[in-house]
Amino acid sequence: MRISAAIHQQMIDHALADAPDECCGMVAARDGEAVAAYPISNAAHSPLRYEMDPREQLAVEFGEIYDRDLEVGIIYHSHTRSAPYPSQTDINLATHPEAIYVIVGVKDREHPEVRGYRIRDGEVTEVALEIIDAAV
Repeated sequence: MRISAAIHQQMIDHALADAPDECCGMVAARDGEAVAAYPISNAAHSPLRYEMDPREQLAVEFGEIYDRDLEVGIIYHSHTRSAPYPSQTDINLATHPEAIYVIVGVKDREHPEVRGYRIRDGEVTEVALEIIDAAV
């Protein structure tokens, strides 16, 4: 997945702003390239898990992404107390098999770590995130 530096930074900024609670959101994509980030409220308001606000999620997914002939390229959330690796809860919540699940680790606020994964049928595979200049 190719991600502009601006969208990459939006995810990090969202994670830092919502800490100590986890943040969550979606990124629309076309042909393997991220085109727009959509922060979504964490209805769980928890530092240990996320739950996308259902109304916001539907509005983004169907009102913004699919209506613009885009796809859900990334589903992201943060880990505020642990490494950016999917927990069993994260694996259980993975219902978009074609999306990349990005976790923004902000345990060390000075050095956030962003990692991406494919999660299919309970199997986790790390994938590369290619951060590109917006001008490219």
